[in-house]
Amino acid sequence: MCLAIPGKVVEIRGHMAKVDFKGILRLVDISMLEDVRIGDYVVVHVGFAISKLDEKEAKETLKLWDEILRGI
Repeated sequence: MCLAIPGKVVEIRGHMAKVDFKGILRLVDISMLEDVRIGDYVVVHVGFAISKLDEKEAKETLKLWDEILRGI
């Protein structure tokens, strides 16, 4: 099974972005996407941003992740 997690872009340097995953910051390669801006939400798989999400969809997905993790 593969997992992809949404996060919010907080900084961009060339083809890399600092992405906030609910307080955990990671560097992510954004070269597969066009027009990524600070404040965008991206879906990240193994260190690569693979798609963009709107804020509403990202927050709904993060809420579901919280529910899953509380059940563990």
